[in-house]
Amino acid sequence: MTEPNAPQSTSPEEAAQGPSRASALGPESELEPGSRPNWERETLEKLAFAALNEQRSARRWRNFTRLAWLGFGVVLAWLAFGHVPQVSDKSGPHTAVVEIKGEIASGADASAEFVVSAMRSALEDEGSQAVVLLIDSPGGSPVQAGIIYDEIKRLKEKHGKPIYAVVEESCTSAAYYIASATDQIFVDKASIVGSIGVLMDGFGFTGLMDKVGVERRLLTAGENKGFLDPFSPQTERQRAYAQTMLDQIHQQFIKAVRDGRGQRLKETPEMFSGLFWTGAQAVAMGLADHLGNLDYVAREVVKAEDVVDYTRRDNVAERLAKRFGAALGSAAVHALQTAPILR
Repeated sequence: MTEPNAPQSTSPEEAAQGPSRASALGPESELEPGSRPNWERETLEKLAFAALNEQRSARRWRNFTRLAWLGFGVVLAWLAFGHVPQVSDKSGPHTAVVEIKGEIASGADASAEFVVSAMRSALEDEGSQAVVLLIDSPGGSPVQAGIIYDEIKRLKEKHGKPIYAVVEESCTSAAYYIASATDQIFVDKASIVGSIGVLMDGFGFTGLMDKVGVERRLLTAGENKGFLDPFSPQTERQRAYAQTMLDQIHQQFIKAVRDGRGQRLKETPEMFSGLFWTGAQAVAMGLADHLGNLDYVAREVVKAEDVVDYTRRDNVAERLAKRFGAALGSAAVHALQTAPILR
């Protein structure tokens, strides 16, 4: 029988290892996790700290998102209201410029709304000596061009300041409609000018549908309601009606050019046929007055070398707003299309 406090015998291998193994592992190293004292408390503390860290991370992410949206809103407001170039009402003598570039259409940068608004601002400025319409456009809507044409005539008479047209690359169709209302037209010798005509284009797929074996089912109230439908045949009467309408608009165009250019025109049978010419040819035909660019006109004609741009354009905020509105409209249409139909 051994005594309770008597030391136990050890093997030679354990004696050789000495106390290092016991000190390295510790008295609790051989215990299972469930047998350590207070292990439940340690586990709960770890879970609590993990949940707290997760909440902190989520809160930081929410704050970052809110700050990002706030910053985005501030940038939009700055672009919409604080970044629009302002022209003083008491600016020094200068040449005012309004650009007409790209397609002339409602909603475009070269719309009647934007061009007329810019011309009014330019002419109302006491420092502006004249307005130059800087044109580089293939044309567009005859309605938009007609509105600008009429406003040029009215504003010239109201303010008593000349309005000139300076052509860069092209000034054709509706763009020339506008230019013909100005006091003088300046072009580059290689500019493209003219194309005094009207067109209506489209496609007809009736023959292809017959070959493929596709039947077009179009219901209309009114025998001519669908005569521009590309999948329906066009009758001779409908074609003649469309041609009459185009001829009327063409005559309006011709009258506007004749009224604007007056005796300067050297009319030929081809002048109003829809052909276009180089700037040098246009000067010889009376469709333009002189060769010259913007700097030349400001320096030699207006006698005010300082050029101030009054062109009105959509800023970034307005474009984003329009896209956002278009997206909402598209979503609304899609919702209506996918709504259940009563039968």
